[in-house]
Amino acid sequence: MARPLRIQFGGAVYHVTARGNARQRIFMDDEDRQDFLSILSKVIRRFAWICHAYCLMDNHYLC
Repeated sequence: MARPLRIQFGGAVYHVTARGNARQRIFMDDEDRQDFLSILSKVIRRFAWICHAYCLMDNHYLC
């Protein structure tokens, strides 16, 4: 069963996170991390987001 949709509104602050399945790595090396940060940067500019902080771990990230 799917979870209910989140309420969204302008000016809200969101915590974004993703984890690998069964604690699997989502970043294999520094190149993967750089690619992720490049994509994140493009998305932030495109949607005029403000990223207050981020953390990249081997098996998850937080923004």
